[in-house]
Amino acid sequence: MIDPKTKKMLLGVGFDAKDEHKRVTTGKNFLLAGGSQETHECMQEKAIKFNEELGRRGKTMDEVCEKEFREIAHRLDMPMPSPEQEGK
Repeated sequence: MIDPKTKKMLLGVGFDAKDEHKRVTTGKNFLLAGGSQETHECMQEKAIKFNEELGRRGKTMDEVCEKEFREIAHRLDMPMPSPEQEGK
């Protein structure tokens, strides 16, 4: 059972860092970790745009349904597993 106090958020993880930098960024509705500088900046941009789209729709992350979430993510070219890959 999901704790009703738990808030939904985006989690971005980059695995392409070739330097020793530890990149972590948190913001409204998101936590991003790792990646090269370029990858991390790309994740930041997409997370911000995702939040902007939620704002345009007048919704919070907790109010958006899975279908709408996937639509926004697809439009922003955010890689996500398909429902079939998630075992649905």
